[in-house]
Amino acid sequence: MSTLSLLIVIVFCIGYLCIALEGVTKINKAAIALLMCVLCWTLLMTGPAAYYPAIADGDVLHHISEVIEHHLGDAAGTLFFLMGAMTIVEIVDSNGGFNFVRDTIKTRSKRKLMWRVALMTFFLSAILDNLTTSIVMIMVLRKLVQSQNDRLLYAALVVIAANSGGAFSPIGDVTTIMLWIKGVITTQGVISEIFIPSLVSMLVPAFILQFQLKGKFDKSQNLPKADISQFTKTQRDIIFWLGVGGLCFVPVFKTITHLPPFMGILLVLGVLWTVTEIFHHNTAEDDTMAQRVSDLLSRIDLSTIMFFLGILMAVAVLQEIGVLTMLGGVLDTTFEGNHYLVTGIIGVLSSIVDNVPLVAGCMGMYPVAVAGDMAVDGIFWQLLAYCAGVGGSMLIIGSAAGVVVMGLEKITFGWYMKKITWIAFVGYLSGILIYWIERMLLFS
Repeated sequence: MSTLSLLIVIVFCIGYLCIALEGVTKINKAAIALLMCVLCWTLLMTGPAAYYPAIADGDVLHHISEVIEHHLGDAAGTLFFLMGAMTIVEIVDSNGGFNFVRDTIKTRSKRKLMWRVALMTFFLSAILDNLTTSIVMIMVLRKLVQSQNDRLLYAALVVIAANSGGAFSPIGDVTTIMLWIKGVITTQGVISEIFIPSLVSMLVPAFILQFQLKGKFDKSQNLPKADISQFTKTQRDIIFWLGVGGLCFVPVFKTITHLPPFMGILLVLGVLWTVTEIFHHNTAEDDTMAQRVSDLLSRIDLSTIMFFLGILMAVAVLQEIGVLTMLGGVLDTTFEGNHYLVTGIIGVLSSIVDNVPLVAGCMGMYPVAVAGDMAVDGIFWQLLAYCAGVGGSMLIIGSAAGVVVMGLEKITFGWYMKKITWIAFVGYLSGILIYWIERMLLFS
C-alpha cells in the first residue's frame, strides 16, 4: 500500500471513529462524514496518476471529476429515495394516518400488547423503514403504556422488531435499499429467502421478553381517541393506505418500468400529496399550500441525508484506490470463503459501528459474480442484508432505530446491554441458523 493510500485510510478511520463516538464527542456524525468525504477526495487529487496509470497526465484530473460524478449519481439515487420515503411518512403522520396503528394494537393485556407491537412493528418496518417505524411505534406506546419500566421493555422490542422487519424488505432499511439499488439483491429473492429468518430473529426475543410482562393495564390507560387533524377518519384511513400501499408498489413499479426506484417513490409522493391537497380544499383560508409544504419539508431529517452522502462518497474513495478489494481478499483468505462467518462478523460489527459504511464497504470489496454465492441473490448478499440489519439490535447504538428510541425513551446503554443484548444475539443466531437450513433444503 502506498503512502498516499495509507494516509487516505487513516483519515477514513479517524472519521469513522469520530462517528462511532458521536455520543462522546457531541459532534453530529453528518458533519464528520462530510469532512471525511472531502478530505479523502482531496488527498486522492494530490497524486491521481498513481491510481490511473493508463490515463495521460493531462486527462487524469478530468477523469477523476467524471469518477466523482459517477459515484455521486449512484449515491443520489439512494438519497432521493430516502427523502421521498421520509416525506411520504411525514404526510401520513401529520394528517393522522397512523391513528389506525394505535387503534389496531390497543388492548389491556400486557402480553397481548407486546405481541401486537412486535408484529405491527415488524411488518410496518418492511414498508416504512425501521427508523420511521420506531418513531411511530414509540409515539403510539406513549399513549398506551404509562409505566416507564414497562415501556422500556416494549421500546427494546420495537428496536429488535424494526431492525428484523427492515432486513427482509428491499425498502425496509437503508442498507437493503443500497443493496437493492445496486442490483445485488432482488425484491423476490430477499423477501422469499430472508423473510423467515428475519421473522425468527424477532419471534425468539419476543418469546423471551414476554415472561417479563404480566397482568393487565388499568382501564384508565384505554385513552379516548384524539383527532389530531382536520380530516375525518375515512380521509385519514385513505391517506394511510395510499402511503403504505404506495410504498409497497415501488418495487412493482421498478419491475414494470425498469426506472430507478426513486422514480417510483416520487410517483407515490406526487399522488399522496395531490390527494391531501384535495382534502385540504375546504379548510381554513390561512391553510395555504405554501405553508403546508414548508412545514412538511422542515420536518425531514436532512442531517441524516447529509450523513449518508458523506459516508457513501468517502467509501467510494476507498473503492477507487483499491483498498476495499484488497480487504475483501484478506477476509476471504482468512476465513477460507466461509460467507456465513464473514457476514456474521459484519453483523456483530454493525452493532458497534454504523451499518451504512459497513455495507457500502462490502459492496466495494466484493464484485458481483455471474453464478455462485456472490451472484445476484447469492448467499453472501442475502446474508449481508440480514446480518447488517438484524445485527444492529445487539446494542442500543447499533442502529438508527436504536439511537432514536434511546433518545426518546432515555434508555441507557448499560440497561440495554444487561437486559436485551443477549436476547437480541440469540435471535440473531437463530435467524442465521434458519437461513442455513433453508439453503440446505433448497439446494440439497
